[in-house]
Amino acid sequence: MTQDNSRKKLRKQPKRRRYQSATAVNLPQLKMPKTANKRRRRKKTEPVRFGLSTLKRFVFSSRWISLALLILSVYALVDIYNEQRFYLTYIPVEGASAISPQEIANASSLAGRHAFAADPSDAAKKIGDLPGIISATVTLKWPSQVFIAVNEEVPVAIWAENGQEYGVTQNGRLVPAVQLRPDLLRIESEDEFVRLPVVGGGSLSGQGGVNKAGTSGNANGNSSVLQKRQSANVSFIPPDVLNGAMQLQELQPAIDKLYYKPAGGLSYDDTRGWRGYFGTGTQMNQKLVVYEAIVADLKARGVQPEFISVSNQEKPYYGTGVVSDVITDTTAEEFIP
Repeated sequence: MTQDNSRKKLRKQPKRRRYQSATAVNLPQLKMPKTANKRRRRKKTEPVRFGLSTLKRFVFSSRWISLALLILSVYALVDIYNEQRFYLTYIPVEGASAISPQEIANASSLAGRHAFAADPSDAAKKIGDLPGIISATVTLKWPSQVFIAVNEEVPVAIWAENGQEYGVTQNGRLVPAVQLRPDLLRIESEDEFVRLPVVGGGSLSGQGGVNKAGTSGNANGNSSVLQKRQSANVSFIPPDVLNGAMQLQELQPAIDKLYYKPAGGLSYDDTRGWRGYFGTGTQMNQKLVVYEAIVADLKARGVQPEFISVSNQEKPYYGTGVVSDVITDTTAEEFIP
């Protein structure tokens, strides 16, 4: 037993000796990477960044941007529509003399319209449809400036009828008289009355005469009343009437007023005490020769006529009555040269 114990007894280990180094060893310094702080901050703010990115994707999506642009456009249109400075309130007109600027502005249909709703081409077309307007130009500038320039037909004479005056253009059209020159030839129409059917009457066909009541009847019992016209009978003057009037004034510069009646054509009051009728057409030079021949003959015989008619220069006549549609005055005599 003792032997077994002796065998198992271990030998003591020698004590370790500690050795100290005479010199210190420099260990390498450990440095943090430059991106470490960024990674650390990124990890800390990752939940916030995720929320912001989600919000950005939601706010800046194409649908929301489209909706915002639509709302902005609607608001801009409403604001422009309600803004008074975009409405046309002042329309200057240049080149208007025979037609009033107010009438031209009304014809353009631009007054009070919004600048975005105004159509210059359509306005110029409407103005061009006015009688006496050759051409019209409409210029629209931002935000609400509009200018109208017109080119008018210059009146060559004045047509007076039923108390109204009209300008007569070179081609015979009647235009409203606004600023007519006082030296223009004046032609007064003596066709002042027109027959209008009486209520309950029929047509005006057939032959009839004027009775004391001021009405005219025919064989069918129809009647009409002589009423004064409220406007011009015609919208233009026939060329033979206008050309004859202009030629007559050219040959007789002292004439400043002529009269027109379908029965005798053009006429004027001779300063010698009668009315001279010259008809129409451009043969006024020949008619004036015949007219002066009749005047000389009547003076030689001591006859003072009421009228002298050379409307038909081949069959002139004179008399003490009044020229009508049908010459029935027994005092009228044909002049035989």
